[in-house]
Amino acid sequence: MIEPYPFTAIVGQERLKQALLLNAVNPAVGGVLIEGPSGTGKSTAVRGLASLLPEIDVVADCPFSCDPVEPCGLCTARRERGEELPAVRRRTRVVTLPLNATEDRVSGSVDIARALREGIAALEPGLLAEANRGILYVDEINLLDDHLCDVLLDAAALGTNVVEREGVSISHPARFLLVGTMNPEEGELRPQLADRIGLRVVVDALLDAGERSEVMRRREAYAADAAAFAASFASAQDELAVALQEGRDRLGAVDVPDRLYRAIAEVVVRSGVLSHRADVTILESAKAHAALEGRPEVAVEDVFEAATAALPHRLEVDPFDSSAGIDERILRRVLDEVTDVSADEKKAAGRATPAPTRT
Repeated sequence: MIEPYPFTAIVGQERLKQALLLNAVNPAVGGVLIEGPSGTGKSTAVRGLASLLPEIDVVADCPFSCDPVEPCGLCTARRERGEELPAVRRRTRVVTLPLNATEDRVSGSVDIARALREGIAALEPGLLAEANRGILYVDEINLLDDHLCDVLLDAAALGTNVVEREGVSISHPARFLLVGTMNPEEGELRPQLADRIGLRVVVDALLDAGERSEVMRRREAYAADAAAFAASFASAQDELAVALQEGRDRLGAVDVPDRLYRAIAEVVVRSGVLSHRADVTILESAKAHAALEGRPEVAVEDVFEAATAALPHRLEVDPFDSSAGIDERILRRVLDEVTDVSADEKKAAGRATPAPTRT
């Protein structure tokens, strides 16, 4: 098995990496929409993230990779019949949903013949079953068939996929980190789907010759000897993996000052965004940011960083027009006004939570 390209070896693209890490710390953030041209490291970053995540325990022969401690309905029934549930450990999966996938391939199908013959509801699992407890990667999500978008929306909202065929209904767990990519020149994203994806980041090609040179050197070294290249970044990978796990462990204890709840609501309302999912995404993203930075309390800067990624794709205006989007200066002014932040506090927040490097 070829070693995946190390997450820490990716040159630049700090906002993309930050958005993925925040979702890894706190799945309640709701996924990532990555906008930009091909060849800018989008899929590399997603697969690199999976290698940072801790291995998970799964029931070895479960089609849904369920947790042996909290088995799915199918495995619970097996246990009640006296069967043992063999457990194995494996890496988190990245499941790619192709544009030409059929509904049966995505959500699964019911084997009607077997159901009638054996008197049971037999499910042929689809991609949503494979993605449970993993990452679902949808390239060119804006070009996905409307009906498949609806299937994704339902599964993402419920954490469960329901398959109904010929009067037979079967459900299974489908909890996954949704990562979608798109090129806005090829079409817009449905507003309903955009609202269900937590954060949006814009990925641009690197324009600095030094950075592009480093990209070439690293890709050349990786192609020559992937194992040796991965080993050279092992220390950085281990350090980030530890920080990620510590952020997960710290998340539940992160405190949110009362004034920041109102600040989040004011920012969303003044942006003209109606969906309450925007408020929740900003809150959960800000908590994840504080947890990842090792702080016990959410700061104004955390809210600012979360809002810049959670609001643009939810605006009523065309969110993918180059002239549209969130004016960060106005956003910061609104936050300062609502929270009445003093100059000393802003300086302290800036030192505690530096903004991601823009490339």
